[in-house]
Amino acid sequence: MDAYQERIDQQRQFFHSGKTKDLSFRKEALKKLKAMVLNYEPQINEALKQDLNKSEYEAFVTEIGVLIEEINFMLKHLDRWAQPRAVKASFMTIGSKSMIYPEPYGVVLVIAPWNYPYHLAIAPIIGAIAAGNCVMLKPSELTPRTSALLVELIQKVFLPEYISVVEGGIEVSTSLLEKKFDYIFFTGSVPVGKIVMTAAAKHLTPVTLELGGKSPCIVHEDANLSLAAKRIVWGKFINAGQTCVAPDYLYVQESIKERLLEKMKKAIEEIYGDRILEEQNFTRIVSEKHFERLQHFLSNGEIIVGGRADRQTLLIEPTLLEHISWKDEVMQDEIFGPILPVLTFRTLGEVIAEVNQRPKPLALYLFTEDPTAQEFVLGSISFGGGCINDTLMHLSSPHLPFGGVGESGIGAYHGKGSFDTFSHEKSILKQTTRFDIPLRYPQVKNGLKKLRWFVR
Repeated sequence: MDAYQERIDQQRQFFHSGKTKDLSFRKEALKKLKAMVLNYEPQINEALKQDLNKSEYEAFVTEIGVLIEEINFMLKHLDRWAQPRAVKASFMTIGSKSMIYPEPYGVVLVIAPWNYPYHLAIAPIIGAIAAGNCVMLKPSELTPRTSALLVELIQKVFLPEYISVVEGGIEVSTSLLEKKFDYIFFTGSVPVGKIVMTAAAKHLTPVTLELGGKSPCIVHEDANLSLAAKRIVWGKFINAGQTCVAPDYLYVQESIKERLLEKMKKAIEEIYGDRILEEQNFTRIVSEKHFERLQHFLSNGEIIVGGRADRQTLLIEPTLLEHISWKDEVMQDEIFGPILPVLTFRTLGEVIAEVNQRPKPLALYLFTEDPTAQEFVLGSISFGGGCINDTLMHLSSPHLPFGGVGESGIGAYHGKGSFDTFSHEKSILKQTTRFDIPLRYPQVKNGLKKLRWFVR
């Protein structure tokens, strides 16, 4: 028996002991997780700095603060969510009680990505703990300092038969996916998501896939251009554009294009400065392979802002590309870097037609003051989630479930969405013995006729 299977067996045995189902145990575990995030913030910052050159501000906003809010929200509502809830009885079940019991799946595998290596490793664990599961976490090998820190911290706080971390590359992920888990939660690319789903199908294991895709940002001519420029620049270039829900390309109405781009140029300089490569305070690209891929895109169209890159530090300036078409390489796949192609449109119908020809995006952002235009776009395009007159901020609310649709993902989490994702809803009917409804039995005289009458 290999070490991975041994650990899975230990976790399954611990799960079957019933300890993780106890609400007080779950809440205590969430409190320990919160303390871990707060008490080791300097170490988390240092690991993220080494792996991705993240600033302390960006680390708190995107990796730490959101986790604290999520844990607080879970602790506030867990007692109510975990309780069995009654639902109405049907005609044929008069006298009975119909109940739904949320129950944990068992042993959960969480495969985390490299772009937010702490946040996206811990966030699914919050939901898994709240629902009463055991967890095996596989962090990304592309962020080794954060991965090693996760091993160290999880070992300090939790029993390995409850929550454990397994480090390694593709071969480790492959080996884990060959095992039988009760649930798999994966965050990453579409191609790898297909591999995960194929492996899960062999065991009929349910999955949540948080993937990505080309998320459009549409700016209508009546938009508040100053705010739109700042919010698009922030949402696109935070974490050097290595965000699954970052605006992947910008669709701007022809009549306002020049004004918007001028304001975006100023916003980039205001937020990030004009000496990014020299000052080296911008998040870097995660690896040379990704750097090469992104640098190749810089030859597409015309660079109107940025475009400089430093191979040694793996830094690429926030870049705007003009004169781009759907035939360019930068428009074929998700960019996942600090490069924003700009396209123009005359009518919203044109944009809708173009977006709908392609896989359903994970996010969509629309800047307009017109309620009719807002409803037109929302009702015409299928996507995971998004914002009107903002970018990325829908992820910050624990009241909004986050997830994709179609090729951008399966399932959702955050807040109650996380609890629901890691819970099976067990339906139970508690029947009365005080009386019996004879129509359920076939020998009742004129039974079928009466049934037909009742169900009309």
